[in-house]
Amino acid sequence: MKYRSAVLLLCLLVSGFRGVAQDTLTITLRKADSLFFNENYYLLASAMNIQVKNAEVLQAKLYPNPTATAEFNAYDPENHQAFHVGQTGEKIFQFEQLIILGGKRKSEIEMAKMNADIAALEFQDLVRQLKYRLHKSLFAIGQQQILLNKYSRQLALLDTILASYEIQVHKGNMPLKDLVRLKGGYLNLNNDRAALLKEYFDEQTEVQTLLRTTAVVAFRFTDEDITNYIKQKGLEDLKTEALSSHPDLLIMEQDKTLADRYWRYQKQLVVPDVNLYSSYDQRGGAFANQVNAGLSIDLPLWNRNQGNIRAASYQAKQADYSLKAKQQEVLTNLQNSYALYTHTVQEYQKLIGMYNQDFEITLKGMTENFQKRNISLIEFVDFFESYNLAVAEQARIKTQLVSSAEQLNLSIGKDIY
Repeated sequence: MKYRSAVLLLCLLVSGFRGVAQDTLTITLRKADSLFFNENYYLLASAMNIQVKNAEVLQAKLYPNPTATAEFNAYDPENHQAFHVGQTGEKIFQFEQLIILGGKRKSEIEMAKMNADIAALEFQDLVRQLKYRLHKSLFAIGQQQILLNKYSRQLALLDTILASYEIQVHKGNMPLKDLVRLKGGYLNLNNDRAALLKEYFDEQTEVQTLLRTTAVVAFRFTDEDITNYIKQKGLEDLKTEALSSHPDLLIMEQDKTLADRYWRYQKQLVVPDVNLYSSYDQRGGAFANQVNAGLSIDLPLWNRNQGNIRAASYQAKQADYSLKAKQQEVLTNLQNSYALYTHTVQEYQKLIGMYNQDFEITLKGMTENFQKRNISLIEFVDFFESYNLAVAEQARIKTQLVSSAEQLNLSIGKDIY
């Protein structure tokens, strides 16, 4: 029998689900956020990048090391003596120090600090992206848990009814077509549950990865947790917040500042550095035990860094255009996210007015009347399917309200909802 196979498949799914659920992590939104910040590998890796950039700032502050040179006689052809380095021999010592001019060292430090600031902003952006994924998946799991439980109860009820119907059909008290119609409703509901179960475990994988756990996550939330996402905010105010808070914009503003600084740095490279040195020559100079001092400097006659300066100027213009493009992109995404959020809030408010305990009471009454033969099979199955569509739509609207509000937070760059 086909429906018996479906029952067996359902039992396997349920038993497998329960087997995994033995190791369950029950969390609220606050606890999930705490685990996320403490355990997420992505955040830990990004935090290491900040430390890398801070170390590069330290390195930029360090001054070039001096250079010490020692030169000794290898062979004295007059006296036929190798390594003649005594009082009558020859040895030279020299000490050199590079002096950086033109403000280049200061620019290098400033650019290193800017890169460190960008790394911090990229960390904030990563937090923003991952929190969106976490909250979205958590509330999806919460609604799926509710829906899966309802489907399981309904399938158990239909299984009981089917068993009774098979007996009556076998006795000839009921037509076979009614049994087939009831089996069709059972299989449709079972298919819906199987598809939902796949989505549920996909979301579980996302949450488990973000929270660094192998336990099945059971999300606990209330209707108040959902209604907290409903806030009256004007679009223009949100645009102002986004322009001042969106990490992508802040990063690109830093990129533009960094490009301007790099352009100035390339101009500073035209100024040659000075290499100061002092040397001691035992016998090779004009005098015995001669001490010398001097300096060397490149003469910027042909190479004045013209190509790099020009390239850096174009990079600065490119960063400016990229910033303006990103501003437009952020505002456009925000506007569309706000439109979806407003529509979803309206849907949710209609849902609250329409869906109440009458649905559950009516389902119970229809089931009892069907078992008492007070209503026909067609009426029962039609109501059953309509009820399931209603509860699935309820879960969709609630999930989408949270998702659209979190998407708005993502578009703004800070938690407003």
